[in-house]
Amino acid sequence: MEMKAVTSSKLASVGYQPNALILRIQFIKDGVYEYYGVPELYYNGLMEADSPGSYFKKFIKDKYRYVRLQNQS
Repeated sequence: MEMKAVTSSKLASVGYQPNALILRIQFIKDGVYEYYGVPELYYNGLMEADSPGSYFKKFIKDKYRYVRLQNQS
């Protein structure tokens, strides 16, 4: 999954797999998480938001099932 950098104090980069509706977010301090069943319009909104962190909190956080991925070296 291609990760794209975002300008945010909380999020470092974001990736999306449209056929599986998987949103992957690398947080600056908290590691990498995958969110499942996220419609593409929320990925697009996150990428276009003036504040990706605020958009994430309002539209994605606690609304979709997620897992924290193990750190990969």
